[in-house]
Amino acid sequence: GKLTPSQVAKNIIAMLEDCDKSTPPLRAIVQWDREQIMLMAEASTVRYRNKCTLSYLDGIPVCLKEEFKVVPYYHRVGTVYLGTEPETEDATVAKKLREAGAIIIGVSNMHELGTGTTGCNPNRYHKIPRNPYKPNHFTGGSSSGSAAAVAAGLCPVAIGTDGGGSVRIPASFCGVVGLKGTFGRISSHGSLPLSYSTVSVGPICTSVADAAIVYSILAEPDPLYPYGLKQPKATLSGMCAPDLKGLKLGVDWTFFKACDAEVLSVCEKAVEHLQSLGASVVEVSLPEIEEVQMAHVICILSEMRDFLQPDFNKHFQEMNLDTRANLALASQFTALDYITANRQRTRSMRFLQEIFTTVNCILTPAVPCTAPRIYESDLLTGSSDLSFTARSMRFMQLGNFTGIPGLVVPIGYSTAGLPISFQVMAKWWDEAVLLQIGMKLEQFRYQTKKPSIYYDVLA
Repeated sequence: GKLTPSQVAKNIIAMLEDCDKSTPPLRAIVQWDREQIMLMAEASTVRYRNKCTLSYLDGIPVCLKEEFKVVPYYHRVGTVYLGTEPETEDATVAKKLREAGAIIIGVSNMHELGTGTTGCNPNRYHKIPRNPYKPNHFTGGSSSGSAAAVAAGLCPVAIGTDGGGSVRIPASFCGVVGLKGTFGRISSHGSLPLSYSTVSVGPICTSVADAAIVYSILAEPDPLYPYGLKQPKATLSGMCAPDLKGLKLGVDWTFFKACDAEVLSVCEKAVEHLQSLGASVVEVSLPEIEEVQMAHVICILSEMRDFLQPDFNKHFQEMNLDTRANLALASQFTALDYITANRQRTRSMRFLQEIFTTVNCILTPAVPCTAPRIYESDLLTGSSDLSFTARSMRFMQLGNFTGIPGLVVPIGYSTAGLPISFQVMAKWWDEAVLLQIGMKLEQFRYQTKKPSIYYDVLA
């Protein structure tokens, strides 16, 4: 009661003006509207006054990736050619957030059409979002602005989509929490259907508890989204258990160690921390990881190419160079490649079914390295580094390819001061165990460093 949603909203509007003017501009939120923000905030203030709030999210500032339709913004999806008219209908997640009383502060920046993992988007509407920890480094992508907005304090909650790590990579690089739900768990109706078999929706938040709250509000069947109709009820059971006794944590050490030395050292200590809370570590073997990675790329790029075929023909000249390169590469895959990749998916899901009979989850580092530097040329022509893209997705693709959920939690910093994160994956629909382990990983992080770009919306 010391502060009203209206006061917070006024602070945020002042900060959105400020971060557009700063050098370099943060570019986390790419479309916002003062009037819209104040309308939602004032309605929430009245509800608090009358003691009839709608949910835990009432009055809480949130943003959504530009991949979602949000009234009255342009649904540009990171491009200059899509979304020529303001939206008149909300995506399901935007609608649910409004019904929960959240204040949508705008739509966030993203890698053009979700085709990369840096967030580098030099076109005129977007520009390159900056990592709040080190503004001359990338945020990660493709939900780049969502992670930057949360890390910079503009809002404690942002919504992203994840087809190849697009929630978890930027959350990791920006030192915040990212949850990729089980495939179909949170409706993606009203987002551009870039890849229908690999993309999951999830929140990027300041803490695991916040992610749990948002998850509990968004995770349920949506009649407009067929993939999630038969899902079991979302629960948060055991999330606040005092320890991890009885939990079996699976680690494939060969896979786990395929990362930078600095990342590995912190991640190994995090595993020891989880063991000290009563969990046991079980060595597992994740079969055919190389095949999984190749098959995932074939699936996601073939589906994107299929959906974007008219755009590729009509708007080729308006796309960023790296988008053109990725879609051109995608056109080289055949129907046979796509069918073979999906056979691999069936195999990999079988392997995981077996593994999850012996362990509750699988542990890996989140990303094998910390956020890469932004070079002058990136600002003008963008960036295309396929070896970095492949590397950044290394621990992500299994979750996208087989549909299992994954949570990334910041656990420390490199000597250069960039965030390092840890990933937990669980069997389908078992997000509850991820959140339980995530709560304990937060205790392992002995400090949270304040980013160099940070706004205190409560001040």
